[in-house]
Amino acid sequence: MGKFMKPGKVVLALAGSYSRCKVVIMKNIDDGTSDHPYSHALLTGIECYSPKVTTSMGKNKIVKRLKINSFVKFINSNHFIPIRYSVDIPLDKSVINKDVFRVPALKKALEARVKSEKRCKTGKNKWFFQKL
Repeated sequence: MGKFMKPGKVVLALAGSYSRCKVVIMKNIDDGTSDHPYSHALLTGIECYSPKVTTSMGKNKIVKRLKINSFVKFINSNHFIPIRYSVDIPLDKSVINKDVFRVPALKKALEARVKSEKRCKTGKNKWFFQKL
């Protein structure tokens, strides 16, 4: 059977603080590492979806509500299942390494690079930015 857990594949997280969230695989590690001796993947997703916006709200409140926070996290392969969709999120592979997750400032910089706001506002992959 071929490998289908490739970067860009959309999966559902089943366990942890981001359970029941749609996330995207950025890097898949089948063999494991010294830190994580099991198969796992680096995933990114939306931390909280934007709440409803109405016409009676002011401009500042609308801008604040449309802001999307993303997260980046390593998750065990047993804790997510693939779905049929895939998304192309451009990211430089050289940025991703072990040291990113040891230093909080580097992790914040990586999360900032994965910003999804532009993609949401342009209307690409609308289903990804809606709750399950």
